[in-house]
Amino acid sequence: MLFEFGFYSSLLLIPFAHGIIYSILLLIKAYKTENKSNYWLSIFLFLCSLFIAPWMLGFAGWYDNQPYRDVLFYTPFQQLFFMGPVIYFYTQSLLNPSFKLSKKDIFHFFPGIFYLLLMGSFLLYDQFIFGDYYFYKDGMDKDFESWYQYSGFASMTIYFGLSILYYNKYKKLIVQVTSNADTLLFRWIRNYLFAFLSMICIRLAFTLLSIIFPKLDSYQGTWWFFLMFSLILYYIAVTGYSNSISSKISFRMSVFDRNPILLTDNSASDKKEEAVIDIEHELVEPQASPEIEGWKSKIEDVLLTEKLYQNPELTLTDIAKKLNTNAAVISKAINQGFKMNFNDLINNYRVEAVKKMLEQGEHKKSTLLGIAFDCGFNSKATFNRAFKKNSGISPKEYTNKI
Repeated sequence: MLFEFGFYSSLLLIPFAHGIIYSILLLIKAYKTENKSNYWLSIFLFLCSLFIAPWMLGFAGWYDNQPYRDVLFYTPFQQLFFMGPVIYFYTQSLLNPSFKLSKKDIFHFFPGIFYLLLMGSFLLYDQFIFGDYYFYKDGMDKDFESWYQYSGFASMTIYFGLSILYYNKYKKLIVQVTSNADTLLFRWIRNYLFAFLSMICIRLAFTLLSIIFPKLDSYQGTWWFFLMFSLILYYIAVTGYSNSISSKISFRMSVFDRNPILLTDNSASDKKEEAVIDIEHELVEPQASPEIEGWKSKIEDVLLTEKLYQNPELTLTDIAKKLNTNAAVISKAINQGFKMNFNDLINNYRVEAVKKMLEQGEHKKSTLLGIAFDCGFNSKATFNRAFKKNSGISPKEYTNKI
């Protein structure tokens, strides 16, 4: 197979090859771990690798030699209309373990399917009907046409926005239903969304700069964009493969309407009786009702007597099961009775437990972080943040006072 190794082709070959390799590794990882999000990331890496292929292969001599030239012409390597939806569904599958692609979701892929069919029709007409170049008589690859590049990156921008909206709604949900929200807010999600945004921004930057510096719009000048794109691809591949955190909170949510977020109980044996809980809580009333006060007392009692806050992965559902009720009742009681979300409530109990141990002199026998872990915290950053929010001073300052 023809491949002319040079400065331009070789530098793109490295991230291209690694993108394909990591795509395969993620497929294997997805199969072994049954984590659906890895399938989506694998597809995204594959699409990104294909995106840089024409520039890599072009500098390797493919556009100057047959049959390689026709392979580049008639193979739609750059699938811009698929990249946006794939990253959007990757976001959903990473945050929501119960996410499934519905029939309505297929509409997101229609622009990409249309482009595939369009390229297929060009191939059929030129090769089997006209017998020569008709659509490619200008010698230009259709993947590089302005309308496709601009609309493709516009599509990516839209799906980036949808991913941000989904993540923001998820953040509102997670503090209501789990006590380790900081862990499940996923630094990786912020990082890969920023990386995805960078892919879009560098395209915009090169487009604007090419107005001032026309050389950037040449085949060789545009190579620098693909080099920067491939470096971002490399980062997403390496860090995405190493990400091991996955959410265990299942829910139903849509970014297209203002319907309440629904928490679903996957542990229910009978799906007909599966709990569906409204997480968009009612406004906190100035005076809690007697019913709310009753549940508040029960929640306080079970937290203190059984020290449930020591469980670093305690969830709203765990409390509900202890009190033989559903999560909707407990969620409403916490929001209206304690005037705070579930995550802050449990962290307050943990902080108070830490204070008690410090007052008893436990810091002389154990490290401050060890005490925090014994009380239910699972990260130093979360502990410091919660302690300062509760007490107004850092754990170290509090210890010095003692």
